[in-house]
Amino acid sequence: MTPPTSAFSAFALEPFPTLRPGDDLVAAIMRVLEQSAGALQDQDIVVVASKALSVVENRYVNLSTVTPSPEAESLYARTGKPAALTQLILDESVSYFVAGERGPVIARHRLGFELTSAGVDRAGTDGAWLLPVDPDSSARALRDALITLAGVDVGVVIADSDGRADRRGATCISIGSAGVAPLRITEHDGKQQEETLTDMITGAAGFILGQRGRGAPVVVLRGISYDSSDDGVAVVLHHARHPRTGRQGE
Repeated sequence: MTPPTSAFSAFALEPFPTLRPGDDLVAAIMRVLEQSAGALQDQDIVVVASKALSVVENRYVNLSTVTPSPEAESLYARTGKPAALTQLILDESVSYFVAGERGPVIARHRLGFELTSAGVDRAGTDGAWLLPVDPDSSARALRDALITLAGVDVGVVIADSDGRADRRGATCISIGSAGVAPLRITEHDGKQQEETLTDMITGAAGFILGQRGRGAPVVVLRGISYDSSDDGVAVVLHHARHPRTGRQGE
């Protein structure tokens, strides 16, 4: 059972450089730490915005290359989202519904996440960013590189902004993790509760993660108790799918 957390601290890595496809995200993290005279410590949790991974993994799609289907045109008429963008949402999801008269579109991503717009993020007027191909694998690669370069044992959690079908506004959820057990069990008065720890971690980091231009895509949390595990967020999903084949249960 995970020990309780009494207090923790959080700080953004900033100023963070503008990322481009093919950039070395870990090298950027280490440079910012060096410039700020900071250093990672054992048991730190490095929370990374999924957009940062989408950029360095070059998950960009030019909307001019997308041919909308009649279903996408129908979604455009209902929600006002460009038809090419709604087609990407359909391509990235296995099911969806429109919450309210004009949206948002809540879709179950083919990886198993239920997300606003299937995690498709508009990039200006001409493009869009898709989620990382395999967020858990990306988290493991980041963690391995950070441990090698920083010489300390850290966890990594990948955060994504998400809306809710039952209310306005957005929150943060975890879509990938490494080194942090995604679930924890707490007990009080003989009652046990299973909690999604990685979502609680992203919720805490969400207060200072970069949103709409702030430019702080990486946050370090220090002092949170957690069990180490490379199971990844996929193990907590009811409908987890293989990142490349798209089939369930692999």
